[in-house]
Amino acid sequence: MRYGHTGKVLRVDLTRGTIATQVLDEELYRMYPGGKALAAYLLLSELPKGVDPLGPENMLVLSNGLLTGAPFSTATRFTAAAKSPLTGGYGESEAGGFWGPELKMAGYEAIVITGRAASPVYLWIKDDHAEIRPADHLWGREPEEAQATIRAELGDKLIRVLQIGLGGMGAVMGSKNLKGIAVRGSTKYLENAAEPSVIADLGKTLAKRVKENPLSWDLQVKGTPGLTAGLNASGILPTRNFRAGAFEGVDNIRWEQYESQLLSARRSCYACAVRCKREVKVDDRYQVSDNYGGPEYEAVSGFGSNCGIDDLQAIAKANELCGRYTMDAISCASVVSFAMECYEHELIGPEQTGGLELRFGNAEAMVRCVEMIARREGIGDLLAEGAKRAAAAIGGDAHFFAMQVKGQELPMHDPRGKVGVGLSYATSETGAEHLTAFHDAVLANPDSLQFKGVVPLGISEPLPPRDFSRRKVEYYTVMEHWNNFGKTNGLCYFGPAPRSFIAIEEVVDAVNAAAGWDLSLEEMLRIGERANNLTRVFNAREGFTRKDDTLPERLFTPLEAGALQGVSYPRDEFERALSDLYEIKGWDVESGVPTREKLRELGIEWAADLI
Repeated sequence: MRYGHTGKVLRVDLTRGTIATQVLDEELYRMYPGGKALAAYLLLSELPKGVDPLGPENMLVLSNGLLTGAPFSTATRFTAAAKSPLTGGYGESEAGGFWGPELKMAGYEAIVITGRAASPVYLWIKDDHAEIRPADHLWGREPEEAQATIRAELGDKLIRVLQIGLGGMGAVMGSKNLKGIAVRGSTKYLENAAEPSVIADLGKTLAKRVKENPLSWDLQVKGTPGLTAGLNASGILPTRNFRAGAFEGVDNIRWEQYESQLLSARRSCYACAVRCKREVKVDDRYQVSDNYGGPEYEAVSGFGSNCGIDDLQAIAKANELCGRYTMDAISCASVVSFAMECYEHELIGPEQTGGLELRFGNAEAMVRCVEMIARREGIGDLLAEGAKRAAAAIGGDAHFFAMQVKGQELPMHDPRGKVGVGLSYATSETGAEHLTAFHDAVLANPDSLQFKGVVPLGISEPLPPRDFSRRKVEYYTVMEHWNNFGKTNGLCYFGPAPRSFIAIEEVVDAVNAAAGWDLSLEEMLRIGERANNLTRVFNAREGFTRKDDTLPERLFTPLEAGALQGVSYPRDEFERALSDLYEIKGWDVESGVPTREKLRELGIEWAADLI
């Protein structure tokens, strides 16, 4: 291949202990140019139906985006995908940082891992050299210690390490006895770009624009914790397991308190001038290390308002534990709030919790519960299975308190105040997910930077956050395709318009300058749509239908407090909007499954034969 991609995929069979390199055909790569699109294609085309997510037959795909590693802000993301142990369907995570760019510098677009090693191992990649190394001495060690050990034994402190702890999506990696993947590369991105000067000039432009654009500047100053007070004022800050939309203790967890009590530094991902990552350090009632990053908004709300807790130190500690044990902070916090409500309704009691008073507002109990989940101790063994399975085991009304879709817990954004987010939660192939499409506020104000940023996508009419018209669904669909293309090209959600400061036209130019292609915006949207349909087919093959595209019953009941007190999610409008969405996407309205005609239109009719 030429230019911004090598087409090289590293294939690792841990059962046989073999490593091979595959070079993708460029025509195939243009259809699935990295990230979500490539991961979904590999999983759907190679993974048999019905495999055990934690069995050796499952595949783990780690796939860089086309722009991952480019020397400009927010081009840092890679996708991790496998059959999900949580939902039984398509599972996917994205991450930024430095690992994805380092893999790109080593010359690989993706790694495909199959099988299971007989004993713990880690993978070491340095440019064209790759080997499987023993990791018995690393198994069970915390990430900070394991990384230091790997760097020391390989003699390079700049090695980037992707690794597992005790929980999270890394369960698939752990089931394969794979502790981590250490990478070091030496080929800079611009060495392979078709038009390196275009990429370099964009980097300089964006580095300057970060401080000029209010959207990116706000992210640099406050990061996502700056959202807390505004969402509370709008009545959509999840509180006490989504019962209310405003929290009486919000003044103790808002940005100003975060900055004065916790903040120790602002950090960035590779080559990114936004620097949205908060670093925190606490040496007081709780000891919080600065090695795992500070709580983002999701953790501030999840371990804070949604657990009825206004103690920032406790929130920071819970977030640190999630980083230390590699658990997802959104799911973990949601499971804790679920358990608190079960406790208050006496569905579980001290005999199940080991005497822990697991009530809303009990900060010490919240922190202890996180530790118990990580170590699967006592009630934590059940809660580690997720809210859906825990509710089934507890019985009674527990299912009503499980805020999940397809088994995945809700992020901290209440759809009762922005209905399109509810459509996202319901229809995302991974379960409830808040980055499937842009949030409804983007469409509300025609004079806002966000609305102006989205106009190139064909959006021209402002719509209120609670509007649920067919036009809203049409806009939702095109924004979902744009987001899915973002998950394919490797750009962070905080980079491109409408969320932030990189114009849509600049993204188009960057992709073509990197790869030497001449893709139009419409073709890029089609790539995002293709990726969405592949993952939808994956779930349909595993038995998912329209009945799985639903929402927790609680969202259809009125909020108990806040600016939207008394407001509920409109059930009838939701069902109508769901049918509209299927029709607009070319999916069967009754089943929600992509039609053969739609798949043929997208050039993937082969996928229809898998359903």
